[in-house]
Amino acid sequence: MTSNANTTASTTTAAQHYPTLQQTIEEIVATGFVGLHVRVDDEQGVWVGSAGRSELGQSAPPPINGRVRIGSNTKTFVATVVLQLVAEGTIALDAPAVDYLPRFELDPRVTVRMLLQHTSGIFNFTGEFYEDGTSAPGVVAWSGKDWVDNRFQTHHTDELVRRALAKPARFEPGTDWSYANTNYALAKLLIEAVTGHSLAEEMQRLILGPLGLCDTVVPETSTEIGGPHAHAYYRYDDAGVEQTIDVTSQNPSWISSGGDMISTSKDLHTFLSALLRGTLLPAPLLAEMLTPEAKVGYGLGVFVQQTETGTVITHNGGHGGHAALMYSTLDGTKTMTAALNYIDDADLSMSATFQAATQRLLDEVFGAATA
Repeated sequence: MTSNANTTASTTTAAQHYPTLQQTIEEIVATGFVGLHVRVDDEQGVWVGSAGRSELGQSAPPPINGRVRIGSNTKTFVATVVLQLVAEGTIALDAPAVDYLPRFELDPRVTVRMLLQHTSGIFNFTGEFYEDGTSAPGVVAWSGKDWVDNRFQTHHTDELVRRALAKPARFEPGTDWSYANTNYALAKLLIEAVTGHSLAEEMQRLILGPLGLCDTVVPETSTEIGGPHAHAYYRYDDAGVEQTIDVTSQNPSWISSGGDMISTSKDLHTFLSALLRGTLLPAPLLAEMLTPEAKVGYGLGVFVQQTETGTVITHNGGHGGHAALMYSTLDGTKTMTAALNYIDDADLSMSATFQAATQRLLDEVFGAATA
């Protein structure tokens, strides 16, 4: 696999700075992905490259700056909106979330901060995986034939939350950490409750409009991605017969604001760089966002990771054959963003390969991660 004419670096200096990156992404694709597009922005310039295919059965590589479903990278956008409303005085970060959402029977000890930091203990509506290897099913089908057959169904965020809250809490609020999409579904509803506007409207007012992110979308129940994009695929068992289908079109309301947004590598760079340079949040709130909890290093909507060259701020996400990567230095001067398309399945059989790929890109662009 080789890059096409559109994947050349935009500056000679940037190309010289990453002389082996194109070979790296080609080798990564060869481990089992359909396609991969990578963008690096730093003080040397911009490097962009892609490898693999945009669509099974076709030879064209993934489009440079094509749209992709960004999965849990959505959480960074949602957390930023919440913190912007904190800056406006509309929300208090350490207030009980139930003060803003009295229609739910939330534990009054659960604060807005706990929602953003995944320390609320609230059940994850897509299911729980416990340290002892056991699991609890979620309240919505998100894998296998059930998801394939129902991928155009509309799910209401209120109902997802109510069904999650009917499940036992994982731990006492503030005593542990556990990743839960329910936290960010509640954050969406909180934003809408205090502003009287939809999350999409507030996202447009506070982030997308000011930054000119024309290819970033809060899709709500819309099934299409729009614009140039690589295709996503899903493999599943149908009465003992393995099927692989194109799932690029789907109704993402099943994941709600836990991971429904669409963007591009360029828009992700613009957003993350602006966020970390202080364009979107006042310094004290940005510092709050980037202060990690002790268990896994999660701040408010971001992971805070250490590499041999310094601190890296990141959030990645993926499901249903699309994934997005988003990394930046602490000051926003160097970012790496990427879009992947692949064949997903109920066993998440690409997860180890995905982790290895992201680690390799992180090592090459930012330096090896430290413990």
